[in-house]
Amino acid sequence: MAEITKKFKINRNRPTIGITGPDKGGEVAWFFTAFGVLLAGGKPVHITPSFPRTADGLQGLIVGGGADVDPQTYQQDSVFQEYLRRTLKHPQKNFFQRIWRFTRWIYYPALFFVRKLFSRKPQWSLDQARDHLEFQLIDQAVKKNLPILGICRGSQLLNVYFRGTLHQDINSFYLEEPNPSSIFPVKRVSIKPGSKLAQIVGTLKLKVNALHHQAVHTPGKGLQIVAQEENQVVQAIEHIGEQFMLGVQWHPEYLPRRKEHRSIFQALVQKAREVNRQIEDIDMEEALSQPKAQELSAFDQVLEETEARGTR
Repeated sequence: MAEITKKFKINRNRPTIGITGPDKGGEVAWFFTAFGVLLAGGKPVHITPSFPRTADGLQGLIVGGGADVDPQTYQQDSVFQEYLRRTLKHPQKNFFQRIWRFTRWIYYPALFFVRKLFSRKPQWSLDQARDHLEFQLIDQAVKKNLPILGICRGSQLLNVYFRGTLHQDINSFYLEEPNPSSIFPVKRVSIKPGSKLAQIVGTLKLKVNALHHQAVHTPGKGLQIVAQEENQVVQAIEHIGEQFMLGVQWHPEYLPRRKEHRSIFQALVQKAREVNRQIEDIDMEEALSQPKAQELSAFDQVLEETEARGTR
């Protein structure tokens, strides 16, 4: 019994977080997202169309970035239904601080090189198999009340799930200056006061990176816009109710040295711990408090009789 209790305590401290991605070309995104989950105290699990799984056993879900969402998904309600039907300032620094400061200078160039090195797919390609899988996972996670984080494409797909719409191309919003596409934090967004996102990051102004091509147009049912650029391009959405559902258009996984972005993963993992307690601790306590089943009593009697004969 002590071993069982110990096992569940360990699981509670490190809740399992599913992270979706493509079959090919998503290695770098997976690594950094998993690193963000690990730093926050969670256990990352990779989910792709070739290695699918249900939401059973997960305490949280991250729908990762990548290819554009198929326009058919949000232009035709029948397609949506079919998807659901088919499946479910700095003081004097010591030596180590100076080393850390140096790594900050080389971090983004190194990250840019790594992403280019591992990139295998056209930047704005579609991935219908992934769309389908992630729809099922979102559907299951919503029904199980699991915390959900959508990153870039994942934020868009989360909005589509709740019947929201997307801008297929946001370049028309950038008439006076080009739309930047960079892993550097090149955009400044304004966050809605009182929102969950504002509470999580602890600020109403945030610098973010920009790797997206589409964006949320109208928020889905139960969702609200909680962060935008100055030109009104949506940068974050969240669920109006108590359930933890957050979608961010930027990539916080590529900004681990900034506490505001780390806090997003920390908030998800904390919510996942609460789900884990609900599913495991309470259910296990109730299960173990039940009277012993008659079948088990009979089985125990047989074992006792067999052991008794063996000792004669």
